[in-house]
Amino acid sequence: MKVRFGVDVGGTTIKIGLFDTTGELLEKRSIETDISNQGSNIIPDLVKAIQTFDIDLQHVQGIGVGVPGPVKDGLVYQAVNLGWHHYDVAKAIKTDWPYPVKVTVHNDANLAALGELMAGAAQDVKNLVFFTLGTGVGGGIVSDGKIIEGAHGAGGEIGHMRVGNKGFTCACGNIDCLETIASASGIKRLAAHYVQESNLPSRLRQESYYSAKYIFDLAMSGDPIAETIIEDVTDALAQATQILAVVADPDTFVFGGGVSRAGDFLIDKIRKKYQQIAFPTLRNIHFKVARLGNDAGIYGAFKSVYDED
Repeated sequence: MKVRFGVDVGGTTIKIGLFDTTGELLEKRSIETDISNQGSNIIPDLVKAIQTFDIDLQHVQGIGVGVPGPVKDGLVYQAVNLGWHHYDVAKAIKTDWPYPVKVTVHNDANLAALGELMAGAAQDVKNLVFFTLGTGVGGGIVSDGKIIEGAHGAGGEIGHMRVGNKGFTCACGNIDCLETIASASGIKRLAAHYVQESNLPSRLRQESYYSAKYIFDLAMSGDPIAETIIEDVTDALAQATQILAVVADPDTFVFGGGVSRAGDFLIDKIRKKYQQIAFPTLRNIHFKVARLGNDAGIYGAFKSVYDED
């Protein structure tokens, strides 16, 4: 049986999916990511792990790989969490693989977007923008079924759009990036800001620690500071979607990552605010919550190598 692999390389774990030629996920496994020695063990470990699957290696038609960093034409410019810099992942895999094999390499968030298009919230569309609202904010843009990498491999780095107004410094060095507001860490940062800078009453004033989920729960119960935080978050995301809409003209915006678990409470607010500022032709773009969760990357990685046939 001919098969393909979809791989999502993260700083902590590597997720590996075995797919048949139709895109059905047959089996998935995870291994720890060994980031020692500038990540020199990652690809050898991955190849060894793939070879433990109960398959004939000659029947592997392709391996798609997602990595956390800018990628252009298969070359990883920089993956800080892995220790890679200008690293040719495909060449490394082919060096260790016993047979000729097709390898594709893309940014992990771009592949998650492709995965949601293939088997998740955005099936049957060809144009979408995907937001990953986690510890940071990442994203991917798919146009006419193809990932937009851009000239420097940074297409889809939507977390670094400057849409904030609090003067928060981003990890990238700029000020007021979307990531400083709409990520889980940004939400907690907003909480600290309003506890210190406002006179609004809140249960947050009695807490020494609070998660993004707790802040959403408080907002749903009417807590004044929590409500203000969520207004800031959804204002920033509405501005980001308005800008992206006139640039990419997607059929659908898809929201994944831990923050998206707030579900309709979050998505409905973003949609309503977006529609108030949208270019009229683009007012009815769909807003959806991602469906594939942590599997989006392996599905997208499979599709990236499938599309190369």
